[in-house]
Amino acid sequence: PEHTVGLTVDDAYLSVYRVAWPRLREAGYPFTLFVATDAVDRGLGGYMNWDQIRELARAGVTVGSQTASHLHMADTDYEGNRRDIERSNRRFVEELGQAPDLFAYPYGEASLAVVDLIRDSGFVAAFGQHSGVLGSGDDPYFLPRFAMNEKYGGIERFRLAVNALALGITEFTPEDPLIGAQNPPPIGFTVLAPSSGLDRLACYAAHGGRARLERLGSSRFEVRLETPLPAGRTRLNCTLPTDSGRWRWFGRQFYVAP
Repeated sequence: PEHTVGLTVDDAYLSVYRVAWPRLREAGYPFTLFVATDAVDRGLGGYMNWDQIRELARAGVTVGSQTASHLHMADTDYEGNRRDIERSNRRFVEELGQAPDLFAYPYGEASLAVVDLIRDSGFVAAFGQHSGVLGSGDDPYFLPRFAMNEKYGGIERFRLAVNALALGITEFTPEDPLIGAQNPPPIGFTVLAPSSGLDRLACYAAHGGRARLERLGSSRFEVRLETPLPAGRTRLNCTLPTDSGRWRWFGRQFYVAP
């Protein structure tokens, strides 16, 4: 449904247990908590313990995985990622009785190889940290989420996000969010809908501001970046205003090895 919102929280911070959960429970809002198991196992200050996580799970909170060590998966080899996932799954089974169905990439960083590993590991969906609205054509293993944090957590941004619409696209390039030797990469996509008003489409690179768009035909666009993407993670956001005052929004996160 058009006005459906999913709430997710990354990291099992103690503030989730003490502050967020009581408010969400009182409001009757379900949410998903993504847990990196090593921090909980080590009893790090500021994190929940397993008893508290079990309490949330028994109350209906969905618990998802965010690996064991909260590693940089796009910068780690296949075996290292696989072992980390297996270790975290064992701890979930030992403490909660089952491994999670949902996954969140630490820092939102992924690659095609990492996405394949998560799919093969039995998860049913996985989330990044790129802004956008879930659409019917999205890859269920690299789903967008609007960040609501210290810098981007104001009520006006929340209103913007929950009222945003999907910008349906297909044929996005580059397919792999891990950027290699060709940097800046050739970025392009085809807009599925709407068929009018596309002259108002704009794209913004996190490292360079508004990007130059070239329109090819009626609905194919290519993003012309003037400078290479910086090392680490960076994002591209594309937005399209609607006549109703709402925004169509698409985002993609990239990762460049340091």
